[in-house]
Amino acid sequence: MPTNAYQSGRNVTSGTGDDVLVRGLRVLGRAIRTEPRLFTISAIGSSFFGFLIIANSYIVGAVIGRVVVPAFAQRRVSTGGLALTVAVLLGVSVLRVASIWARRLGAGFMQFRLQARYRRAVTRRYLSLPPEWHQRHATGSLLSNASSDVEAAFAPIAPLPFAVGTIVMIAGALAALFLTDWVLALVGVALFPALFALNYFYSRRMAPRQIHAQRMRAKVAAVAHESFDGALVVKTMGREADESRRFGVFVTELRDALIAVGRLRGVFDPLMESLPSVGTLAVLLIGTWRLQSGAITVTEVISVAFLFTVLAFPVRAIGWVVGELPRSVAGWERVQAVLAAEGDLTYGEGALPGAGPAELRFDRVDYRYADGPPVLSDVTFSVPAGTTVALVGATGAGKSTIAALAMRLVDPESGAVSLDGVKLPDLSAPALAEATGLVPQIPFVFDDTVRGNVALDRPGIDDDAVRAALRLAQADTFVSALPDGLDTAVGERGTSLSGGQRQRLTLARALAGRPRLLVLDDATSAVDPRVEAAILGALRESGTSLLVVAYRRASIALADQVVYLHQGRVVATGTHAELMESQPGYRELVTAYEKEDK
Repeated sequence: MPTNAYQSGRNVTSGTGDDVLVRGLRVLGRAIRTEPRLFTISAIGSSFFGFLIIANSYIVGAVIGRVVVPAFAQRRVSTGGLALTVAVLLGVSVLRVASIWARRLGAGFMQFRLQARYRRAVTRRYLSLPPEWHQRHATGSLLSNASSDVEAAFAPIAPLPFAVGTIVMIAGALAALFLTDWVLALVGVALFPALFALNYFYSRRMAPRQIHAQRMRAKVAAVAHESFDGALVVKTMGREADESRRFGVFVTELRDALIAVGRLRGVFDPLMESLPSVGTLAVLLIGTWRLQSGAITVTEVISVAFLFTVLAFPVRAIGWVVGELPRSVAGWERVQAVLAAEGDLTYGEGALPGAGPAELRFDRVDYRYADGPPVLSDVTFSVPAGTTVALVGATGAGKSTIAALAMRLVDPESGAVSLDGVKLPDLSAPALAEATGLVPQIPFVFDDTVRGNVALDRPGIDDDAVRAALRLAQADTFVSALPDGLDTAVGERGTSLSGGQRQRLTLARALAGRPRLLVLDDATSAVDPRVEAAILGALRESGTSLLVVAYRRASIALADQVVYLHQGRVVATGTHAELMESQPGYRELVTAYEKEDK
């Protein structure tokens, strides 16, 4: 099934700490290959920073051993020596600022560019996948993929160059220690493996906690989105308290997951802070003994002790990277599951011949959703060019499925759907979009102006075209009465408009593109019958081929031909009058609709 890859990405809970560490390093490797220049700049800056820390330690040792100690012994300060000391320390500080700037600038740009790149990639993937795929996944989880999962995937990027520079610094520090005194170097040999071992065990314990927390973020987002979308139902049914409790269960679990992460970090961070301090204490104790034996000088003892003192903060960068790897793996694999999702509709390179209204033809079409029962069986009918055909049938007869097939939102299991003799899969995506227009059952209005909702920034659709489409959709009257006319902002999902106004606005959007085939999937149900009749009459006069999912008898009677569906099969075709005489089921259905309208 098309969801396999995505579903596997939603359950990234398996694997040992070692496995998570390896997968995390692969994510970092991919990030470096994607942005090598920025990583190089940042890593060089960080490595230079590490060398400056080592150099600064030995400079401080030299200043104390050769300037401060003699000054106390002689009870006077050398002006030249003091000036040189200040100049050297200021110079090192300036270089450190420059290295920090390069490290942070490169890492920041790298992280934000990667996040932007993959947010765009996830969004493009969402838009390319068919509606059927989206219907099987919670919107909140999809939003989490594009936001928190992408952010989590590249969370280690910020400290990564610092960690690389720290590794370089540790290697340089060990070399400097052995050049200074091999006994003091043994302290570093014991300390640095202990730091790496601590990070290793930390990552093993942190991995399942971070993965669980990332999964819970997605669940909270999904429940929150559903609650907000269903706010009207929740309030009118008096379920606010119950919905709050339902949301609270997931929020509590997320809170507990984050507390578990914080609790482990609360143990790890003090240990990471204390190890270099222990090393400093060991250096002072051993150094004092070595100093008394004459093996080393005061300068060397102070340099090594100061070096261990300043190592604590840089070494923590390794822990930051390791600590973020489990969350990074969880986010990355959820993102990759979306990018690898299957189910795309492939398009050809063909275009429709000629111009004007197009003929739609269904030829022995079968269709089923996923592994469910057949929805359509052996459906054959046509919409001759320039005519209006009404689809009539009880709920669940397959009318909306036919509308989706006509727009190629899905492909049939067998059989063919064609426009002007060209099978839909042979058409290019732009050619199909230009030739067809759909007005769905539930109108969607963007948080934009009337003009923006109708034009959608499509080339060639100016204000004259927008107004013409509004007139054809019988929407020009109410739009002209709005405070700012075409410039009126309609609010999120068109909240400032009535249901009928939203339907007419989405109809105008479809008409503005001048489609050769227009499919109306119960698109005028929220307008009164007289307005609906006026709309359908105007559309018939426009010459566009119309496929209309209709319920009202007056609207059905306007059609040139009626296709009567029952349980996914075409029972009969003909005019409204012919079917009223020959099909008792059709007559009963239409009469029932008429009674409901009254």
